[in-house]
Amino acid sequence: MVGRLHDRAGELTELGVHDMVGIGFGPSNLALAIAVEEHNAQVAPSAALRVTFLERQERFGWHRGMLLDGATMQVSYLKDLVTLRNPASDFSFVSYLHGQDRLVDFINHKTMFPLRHEFHDYLEWAASRLDHLVEYGSEVIDLRPVTRGSEIAFIDVVSRRGGDPERTEVRRARNVVIAAGLEPRTPDGIEITERIWHNHDLLDRVNAMPSTPRGRFLVVGAGQSAAEVTEYLHSNFPRAAVHTVFARYGFSPADDSSFANQIFDPTAVDDFFHASDEVRAMLLDYHRGTNYSVVDTDLIDELYRRVYQEKVRGVERLHMVRASRVTGLEDIPDGVRATIEFLPTGRRQTLDADVVVLATGYRSRDPWRLLGGMAAVYNADDAGRLRVRRDYRVITSAGTTAGIYIPGATEYAHGISSTLLSNVAVRAGELLRSTLDHADGHSSEHVDDTSATDEVTADAPALALG
Repeated sequence: MVGRLHDRAGELTELGVHDMVGIGFGPSNLALAIAVEEHNAQVAPSAALRVTFLERQERFGWHRGMLLDGATMQVSYLKDLVTLRNPASDFSFVSYLHGQDRLVDFINHKTMFPLRHEFHDYLEWAASRLDHLVEYGSEVIDLRPVTRGSEIAFIDVVSRRGGDPERTEVRRARNVVIAAGLEPRTPDGIEITERIWHNHDLLDRVNAMPSTPRGRFLVVGAGQSAAEVTEYLHSNFPRAAVHTVFARYGFSPADDSSFANQIFDPTAVDDFFHASDEVRAMLLDYHRGTNYSVVDTDLIDELYRRVYQEKVRGVERLHMVRASRVTGLEDIPDGVRATIEFLPTGRRQTLDADVVVLATGYRSRDPWRLLGGMAAVYNADDAGRLRVRRDYRVITSAGTTAGIYIPGATEYAHGISSTLLSNVAVRAGELLRSTLDHADGHSSEHVDDTSATDEVTADAPALALG
């Protein structure tokens, strides 16, 4: 493969240089791969970008553990992988529907929000058309600076296949795009076990269900995932009780009104990036209700309807443990004992459950973990976060021309849509344009940030090139 370097006993044989190596192949880098594919189709072969994406999963998958029957997307199908960047693209959701002979049926359905199953199938359909750009089962373990003269001009991306530490591969790149996605967030001190799950793995865990002598589930969380897990368990285990614990007095509805949704507009990213830290914090606080710890109104109404109907019948299986928090989880034979505090009074009680599901959200995977030998050339802010430009390119020390981009992990700089699907299409175009501009020796980036020229001593070992 062009750009692959095989590492055997310290020997490197260069076969070429990639213009870009992408780490991760979720929706963000999938949208970027499409942008590259469409760019390459419009230029001469000699001008085509050489790109590879490395994905540690063995096949494409996006939140497979939460592909629940009947669950719908919370984002319009028009915010797919391409439409906001290139409405004429044949990688659009509409093109997918046409290819599946379901376009008319979908139109008749009169919805902007497809089933999550269907949207995942769309993503798989798009990914399958780009198999030539991605290598699955490849885990990136290091990024090494490579010097040309006095500048760090390239990055060696070190990966291993199948978890075999003896089988490493090195690809040399001018640019690296780290889109490693999200990782499950669990409360401090709580470990995932056979009976304590994170909702990220719900369906896989259900398929390997341990014994349930008590017929009782406990769900922790107040957001969309918690509500979906509660509904799923209540529906699919008709003899089991489901207790859902959250600190609020009830599930809060998501603010999906038209004006509030403008926080996800591409232009809102510009506004947020150029705002002061104080204004950024204010905007995030104002608009948390569009994404964090909120639930679709229809699902809230359905769960309340079930609670009320069970009270009418006198057989209650669905319990909303409100204004409360779990303060401890303890293993017991064939179960878990949860200590629950009722916040208004501080009174504590215990509840024994067969399984505890933590619907406690996600966080962006820290890009610092992947920087490896490149870490020394990057600048951090006072909070220890990587400093980035508007085009998602990390600000480096002087003398570094190789680029690293971190889309998806920069909510602090680019706003609430950073980790969401809303802007992946537009962002892919921005990333592509940035790499092309830097390759041409200039950048369209306009940054009012003197730190862009701050110098940092690069103590990391560098491979000399030429």
